[in-house]
Amino acid sequence: MKLKSLMLGAAAAAAATTAQAADLPVAPEPVDYVRVCDAYGARFYYIPGTETCLRVGGRVRTQVIVNNTLDNGAWGNRDSDGYSWLSRGYLYLDARTATEFGTLRAYVSMYSTVTNAVNSASLDNAYIQWGGLTAGLLTSNFDIFTGQTFMGVVSRNWSDQTVNQIAYTAAFGNGFSATIALEDRSHREVGTYGGTRAPDLVAALGVSQGWGSAQLSGALHQVYPDRANAHQTGATNNGADDSFGWAIGGGVAVNIPMASPGSNIFFQGFYADGALSYIGAGSTVGGVAVSDYGPTSGTSTGYSLSAGAYIQATSTIGLALDGSYMDIDQPNGATDLSRWAIDGSVQWEPVSGFVMGADVGYANTDPDNASDVDELLFGVRMQRTF
Repeated sequence: MKLKSLMLGAAAAAAATTAQAADLPVAPEPVDYVRVCDAYGARFYYIPGTETCLRVGGRVRTQVIVNNTLDNGAWGNRDSDGYSWLSRGYLYLDARTATEFGTLRAYVSMYSTVTNAVNSASLDNAYIQWGGLTAGLLTSNFDIFTGQTFMGVVSRNWSDQTVNQIAYTAAFGNGFSATIALEDRSHREVGTYGGTRAPDLVAALGVSQGWGSAQLSGALHQVYPDRANAHQTGATNNGADDSFGWAIGGGVAVNIPMASPGSNIFFQGFYADGALSYIGAGSTVGGVAVSDYGPTSGTSTGYSLSAGAYIQATSTIGLALDGSYMDIDQPNGATDLSRWAIDGSVQWEPVSGFVMGADVGYANTDPDNASDVDELLFGVRMQRTF
């Protein structure tokens, strides 16, 4: 009897203990919340489980450009598009990690586009930076200013290239810096080139301070015609008319806060011998064939001058105007030409990151031995950046 009583008592005690234990609070599982990273500015967050800070952004753009409305333009040719309607989506990824040698950064931007029902995709930038070292796809170190207008419906002539490169930048303090780089020649070929042999060598000296910024640029560029243009009977390899072209440039931008905060003006000029991409020329200019080298020998030379201004008229309205003049001399009877272009825009930002604007541009190409080619284009754009 005593044993039975003891067993019943033990069972009752165990039940009471279990009930009390069930009533005790249970510690929640730890949650690894995303942490804000304020070391590199706004909108960076730590990637969970790492010390790498990531910023994710994007942009949506839609625009319509009315193509050349003049008699010799798109509207004068039944089979040419009178307008170009574009929608584009961008993705930006910026990852940064602090190291004992400086910030290690990886940056990627890409976009997909539909223009008049044609789909395309493009890698805009992709590069790694570590301290002063940069490697990947980004703006050429030769480039200085690439325009103020919202859309730039007509092309202006200055150096504006995104290139594969490896570069080192030394910062000297007080806003002064120097850069030396090797850049893929493929991005800078004007005319018909043979296979790649040597990258371009680019150097730049720059300063950026409260008053504005300035830069001096220089480049060496291999002029390497393809076999058909090498001007050597039976040419099969190097050593035909191979030579090195070169280019120099300089520019300055000056802030004009006396007009309004954010307003500025810029001036720049470029000269090239056998390296016409560095003055903003392509393989055709206004329908005229252009090449870094002559039809029998020699290299082409040219220069371009450009200027622009941006005025922050009100807290939400910006006005911009820029233009350029380019002159090219081609040897051995090839066509010489000049071209000037001007472009202006107005933009309205009613909400931060959301901009609407309109743009108009005019250009004239004047070949020595042919009629002028005129261009007149209009455009409107809506853009949201986040």
